[in-house]
Amino acid sequence: MVPQKGLTSGTSQLSTDSDAGFDIIVCPPSRENPRNSEADVIELRDGRLLLAYTEFYGGDISDHAPARIVGKMSHDGGRTWSDRFTLVENTGSMNVMSASLIRLRTGELGMVYLRKNSLSDCRGFLRKSIHEGRTWSEPVCCTPLRVYHSVNNARVIRLRDDRILIPAAYTPDIGKRDYHLRSCCYYSDDNGTRWRKGMDVDIGGVGADEPAVVELKDGSVLMLIRTNLGRVYKAVSHDGGVVFSEPEPTDLAAPSSPSSVKRIPSARDLLVVWNNSTSRRVPLTVAISSDDGETWSHVKDLETQPTHREVSPSDGYAYTSITFIKDRVLFTYYVAGVPAEGVAGNNTWALKFRSMPVKWFYE
Repeated sequence: MVPQKGLTSGTSQLSTDSDAGFDIIVCPPSRENPRNSEADVIELRDGRLLLAYTEFYGGDISDHAPARIVGKMSHDGGRTWSDRFTLVENTGSMNVMSASLIRLRTGELGMVYLRKNSLSDCRGFLRKSIHEGRTWSEPVCCTPLRVYHSVNNARVIRLRDDRILIPAAYTPDIGKRDYHLRSCCYYSDDNGTRWRKGMDVDIGGVGADEPAVVELKDGSVLMLIRTNLGRVYKAVSHDGGVVFSEPEPTDLAAPSSPSSVKRIPSARDLLVVWNNSTSRRVPLTVAISSDDGETWSHVKDLETQPTHREVSPSDGYAYTSITFIKDRVLFTYYVAGVPAEGVAGNNTWALKFRSMPVKWFYE
């Protein structure tokens, strides 16, 4: 894909040198669990990594198939992982999915996830843990509007004033042919006890879908928005995520696929990961912004052509997470089409974990 205006010309493919990092399929597909996806990673107080992801079961990879939130632990920075264990059993009429892990101002571990009862009732819930994920509190509803919400994995952030933001897209009924999505932020100023809804952000086409947010240097909030208009769109809030500006296209060409964005702690630059294409979820690309999302440079591909058969535009790599641990960046994302015994046509999504040194993004 040729970089667009605002992008450094020429993309670089991931080096195979061991110093560049490592990656593993941390959750392979199987006949019973053909889809493992929508993950997040957080470092616990003892240095272990906690991985939370969506495990679909029953042989189906649909967004509405039965699913639970499952965890794994790593003691060595992600090179090896424990056996899986259940974090949230399926308490929805359809499923639970899309976990975000966050450290709260009280020191508790927070986990936000979706509970899906129908195509017109999918809402976000928060649970807290004072025992680093060994036990969890009862769930609190964060998105009280009784509609279909889409809150991606690894989306929840805490601002410098300790406000918690949950970026969400919603529509009354996702099953309708002419559904239209609007985005907003739900926010809490009391550590997740009470929640309020911010103003809507809207765009043409199917609407403003699957937003991601990050706090900028001046304290404003940048929202990156999935669209079906061939670009990632952006909007900015100057009041902590309540009201956003009119959305406008960025220089990031994209298919109908979500992007993720976070600030690099050591450099204060923004890091974005998205699909640098207008038609497919390939390649999976990263870029750096030193001016809070006005322009993007240091464009590199994490993944190029899939190693497995593509059968639809959603195949490839997507639903990413970004976690910074010391001088490294940890990613998770799904890989479509990984062969699994007993699954016809490679109709699978596997979960990949990748660890990279921060310096690689600037080389």
